[in-house]
Amino acid sequence: MQHDTHHGPHGHQHDRHMDHADHADHATHAAHHPGGASWSMAARATLHCLTGCAIGEILGMVIGTALGWGNMPTMVLAIVLAFFFGYSLTLRSILKAGVDFRTALRVAFAADTLSIAVMELIDNGVIALWPGAMDAMLADTLFWGALAISLAVAFVVTTPVNKWMIGRGKGHAVVHQYHH
Repeated sequence: MQHDTHHGPHGHQHDRHMDHADHADHATHAAHHPGGASWSMAARATLHCLTGCAIGEILGMVIGTALGWGNMPTMVLAIVLAFFFGYSLTLRSILKAGVDFRTALRVAFAADTLSIAVMELIDNGVIALWPGAMDAMLADTLFWGALAISLAVAFVVTTPVNKWMIGRGKGHAVVHQYHH
């Protein structure tokens, strides 16, 4: 004998409940579909990324310049520190949510790698192409002006990348689930 789960009024209510649950589930995943991320959400994610990158960039350039290092070692240090501080800020917020370190580290790498890479490529590209910026000293207005403008350009270019990633459930969309 087969058991028909749709037998009687309770079965129909169960079907409607399941349809409603499926629909509610679908609505929560809307942000994972293309176009599902807002520009403000992407800008906030990019600003978060920019904060870590800027700390690392500035610290690396200040250290390299103060120590009299050449352009390439200074730039490498700035990039390494930008990734370090970018990941650290994300890692801090995920750990604060009670996630174990290994999982938090994986989430931070998955969430930030592309965003930081794009930001660093643009930021360092602007500085490398800006006449005289690579040779500017800490006391020079050119040093700080080129750095500020390069970070602003990196923000503008990286925001659509983050919007695209968040819209597909990647990047800071992954981190967002740990903030609730």
